[in-house]
Amino acid sequence: YYMPIFEEIFASYDLPIELTAMAVIESALNTKAVSRARAKGMWQFMYSTAKRYGLTINSYVDERFDPITSAHAAAQYLRDSYLIFNDWPLAIASYNCGAGNVNKAIRRSGGGKSFWEVYRYLPRETRGYVPSFIAALYSMRYYKEHNLTPTPVVMPPHLDTIAVNKMLHFEQIAHYTGISVEELRTHNPQY
Repeated sequence: YYMPIFEEIFASYDLPIELTAMAVIESALNTKAVSRARAKGMWQFMYSTAKRYGLTINSYVDERFDPITSAHAAAQYLRDSYLIFNDWPLAIASYNCGAGNVNKAIRRSGGGKSFWEVYRYLPRETRGYVPSFIAALYSMRYYKEHNLTPTPVVMPPHLDTIAVNKMLHFEQIAHYTGISVEELRTHNPQY
């Protein structure tokens, strides 16, 4: 459901659309994902990184759970990281462990310029992150050659935006719109 939207967002930042496969590695495309480290949402932003990239987090909304808004932040992060490292695998590694850890791995490796040159100096999870990204991307591209069939995605028949000018809870919105609370929550995970 979200991949075409993500591809459009990443293309608007002049990024390779293949990077959208990172959402699969980050959260298995689960809008409500929360990691052990407290990273949240489909793009798994930590609090400080989310704030740095302009995501709103307060008692009413957590835009880390908004797939579209957080996709913009992820694209901005990856663009910034690529400008630092000039290497997509290192930029991808940075998304997992932070630019500081990638820079530390580069220093420890004696100045390596590629992921594989700094591989053994990266955190253990990050060493598996880039290969997992490659595997996810391969699976998304070549599933037919391996006789895999994606599960059909049920698209909502129609979605619209409603501007709310005062504090309402989902039960009130459900009452006035005739949409179930569960469906409202599904399409608005950030609230």
